[in-house]
Amino acid sequence: MQIIKNYDSETPLNEIKDSEWIETNGLGGWSSSTVSGLNTRKYHGILVPSLDPPVDRRVYLSRLDETLLISGSEYPLATREFPGTIWPEGYKKLKSFEKDFFPSFTFEINVDGSNMQLQKTIAMLHGKNSVVICYELKNAPNNVTMKLEPFISARDYHNLTSHNYVINPNVIQEPGIVHFQPYENFPPLKIITKNGIYYHEPSWYYQFEYDKEKERGLGYREDLYKYGYISLDMKPNEKYYVLVTIEDKSPDAKEAFDQELLRRKELLNNLPYNDLFFQTLVLAADQFIVERDEGAASIIAGYHWFADWGRDTMIALPGLCLYTGRIQEAKKILLKYGEYVSDGMLPNRFADKDNIPEYNTVDATLWYFIAIYKTYKVTQDKALIEKLYPIMLDIIKWHYHGTRYNIKVDTDGLLYAGTSSSQLTWMDAKIDGQVVTSRTGKAVEINALWYNALCITSEIAEILGDKKSAIEFTEKAKHTAENFIKLFWNSELNYLNDVVDRNKIDSTLRPNQIFALSLPFKLLPDQMAVSVLNIVKSKLLTPYGLRTLSIDDRNYHGRYIGDQWQRDHAYHQGTIWSWLIGPFITAYVRYSEEKEKKEAMNLLTGLQEHLQYGGLGTISEIFDGDPPHYFRGCIAQAWGVAEIIRVYVEDIKSLDVGVR
Repeated sequence: MQIIKNYDSETPLNEIKDSEWIETNGLGGWSSSTVSGLNTRKYHGILVPSLDPPVDRRVYLSRLDETLLISGSEYPLATREFPGTIWPEGYKKLKSFEKDFFPSFTFEINVDGSNMQLQKTIAMLHGKNSVVICYELKNAPNNVTMKLEPFISARDYHNLTSHNYVINPNVIQEPGIVHFQPYENFPPLKIITKNGIYYHEPSWYYQFEYDKEKERGLGYREDLYKYGYISLDMKPNEKYYVLVTIEDKSPDAKEAFDQELLRRKELLNNLPYNDLFFQTLVLAADQFIVERDEGAASIIAGYHWFADWGRDTMIALPGLCLYTGRIQEAKKILLKYGEYVSDGMLPNRFADKDNIPEYNTVDATLWYFIAIYKTYKVTQDKALIEKLYPIMLDIIKWHYHGTRYNIKVDTDGLLYAGTSSSQLTWMDAKIDGQVVTSRTGKAVEINALWYNALCITSEIAEILGDKKSAIEFTEKAKHTAENFIKLFWNSELNYLNDVVDRNKIDSTLRPNQIFALSLPFKLLPDQMAVSVLNIVKSKLLTPYGLRTLSIDDRNYHGRYIGDQWQRDHAYHQGTIWSWLIGPFITAYVRYSEEKEKKEAMNLLTGLQEHLQYGGLGTISEIFDGDPPHYFRGCIAQAWGVAEIIRVYVEDIKSLDVGVR
């Protein structure tokens, strides 16, 4: 799906800056901004490398601004925001934006009655903390000079830079190369241009504003350092490549650009389906799969501010890897996370700085079983499950014995988890020590996952010849299923309770119950399942996913706006989550009549259109519960992309992956 946006000098800035692009490098780093060139987030930058893949991300080169010098006149193409003003207004010269394999911008300038164009294409290099920018002039006079102004922030990606006297103002020059090293704890940054001439004019620029951070109630002003500028004489219809890198070895920019283009084209080979919609999703999926440790792999939960989370990784793995030709990455992820299992728990996340795993989730571990099962069904790799089976047994043992945060199987076979100060499920908003959506006890989707974990372990035990364990886990699963219906079915409301904590029943209408219908092993009789499906469809379904709370609930929040406190209180109280469209469609196809199944693709229409907005070519994390359902949160979310791929292949195109 090629994304094409056309503009003219009258197009409002708000319309252009609402569209964002992102290029990633398979290490956790990126290059990203808005189509307008105006950085609206502190996370935007031309080069944001990961110094300890996939974490320790740093906004290094914030901007690389272009000005064209023609016949003594200057034509700035940059757009910057300062308190009370936009200057310069380069966005008014933006003619179009296109994205297929790379984001590409076309600027148009009227020179002596003719419309000269500059095309700029940006490519992040896979496996390298490097970005290549390709420029080409069209319909231009011969005497055009481009001035490139690099603005340095050099900071952790969550922070902001202020004027200081610590920054190193010196540079090292070689022919066509300029080296910057602003601080000792940063590697040298190189900007490489053939035939470029560098002019040293060090200076601070003050109070750049990032309005998305202002909206979020966070710090939004930053000072940036400009060492000088690079002057590049250009001829019409010739391509000029600029390489920005922190790598020790610098490749030829053109060769690296061409190799990256070839790599992305090859991602589209040998896919189960080759329509443009699926191809766009496959390219979006590529953004999230990253290196973790040497030779291992993981999945970034979302851009710009998430690292790799255990829960998100396991939910996203089938869609991002199994149906996109990334089978080896799937196996590496499962094996690597298996190494981190501790006391029967998978890590929820890794710390941004030191990569230390944090164990504070109940569902990541259970989603691990789903990911293992689906991987085996696709690959039939018996050697893989032989390696993973002991880990699965250990996890189940710990869950019966009891592990962190009161996670323990009760006498009824159902899984209890949580404390008054913890939030262990995916509805995990917590601020100032206060849990916003408390789900301590026996949560509905956790026990649907637990039942599936038992069924999966039983089936794998049978495959591996461990018949005694297969029988044991089948009996345990049967016991869990019987009590699941007794505990969670609400006969008055005709749907499933959300959480039961001893004698306290939370019957809030939430989307979590859909997992009792969508996971590989069924839990409910068809009549109950259809009732749940119809109520979720009536009260929670939107064109962009499922609301986290019914609009009839007094705690419903229709818009995800405001400061951190306001946003966290809305996060799971009505906000739409794109990834939930996946389990809903699976349940819809499983329990609907044949004529309705054929309409399943229509449920993706909203998100298919969304690929043209927000984070262009990818799927946003969340949307407002209220119309017009404005996109919010991360501009690119792994499980949002993954779940669309999964249901497109498994349910809409009906590829058999062993659903029981």
